[in-house]
Amino acid sequence: MPQLDGFIHHQLEVRFPKPDVGMDQDEEWCEVVEDGESRRIRFHDYAEIYSVPGLYERLFHEGLGCRSPEVVCGLLSEELEREPGHEPLRVFELGAGNGMVAEELASRGTEAIVGVDIIEEAAAAAERDRPGVYEGYEVLDLTAISESQRAELRRRRFNCLVTVAALGFGDIPPRAFAEAYNLVSNGGWVAFNIKEDFLAAGEGSGFGHLIRRMLVDGTLERRAQRRYPHRLSVAGEPIHYVAIVARKRADVAA
Repeated sequence: MPQLDGFIHHQLEVRFPKPDVGMDQDEEWCEVVEDGESRRIRFHDYAEIYSVPGLYERLFHEGLGCRSPEVVCGLLSEELEREPGHEPLRVFELGAGNGMVAEELASRGTEAIVGVDIIEEAAAAAERDRPGVYEGYEVLDLTAISESQRAELRRRRFNCLVTVAALGFGDIPPRAFAEAYNLVSNGGWVAFNIKEDFLAAGEGSGFGHLIRRMLVDGTLERRAQRRYPHRLSVAGEPIHYVAIVARKRADVAA
């Protein structure tokens, strides 16, 4: 099992806890040292991480080896190749963060991408780090969406929903996912990932229950699935996720 000590990011030093410090994934943290001052940042404190240019990439992708953007977008591309003549994607990206997934989609030829995130710092980071990758970016709580906001999003005629590394820990409630899903046209594509434990029978989170129900009742038609190491934990152990690409067959019931 590798030892993850930390790294230097510009004028910041990032330190990981010792590997014998046991913690769940949503409890993980690192220490950031700047100008001699140390502060602890939880990995789910995204606003703090996004406020530091490049820190998210260095922490999760370079430091912990996150592979999810390329795996999920790659699996979607593979399925699209099986559908010659498919219409160009009009993507609604849920939990868009700082634009890394949109950048991956754009590199594969997707031009129309609208992002949504509840965190203002995420939108600011996307504009700062990847200007122009989004056709639009909304800072919006989908659990409290107004009829006018819903109508405006519907006018974009999304035919694909993408969400990466954002589901299952309460960052995006099931209701927010259902709202986003229902904005996609029937027959549209859905690409997402989730920790494999959350899809297991008997797993108790609301999101796991929602996805299992959608797959069973045919609301969501699974087309491809891949288990893979999402990233390393701070203890150096692989955290396995499942990437799923599916077709939407009906709206989620209220």
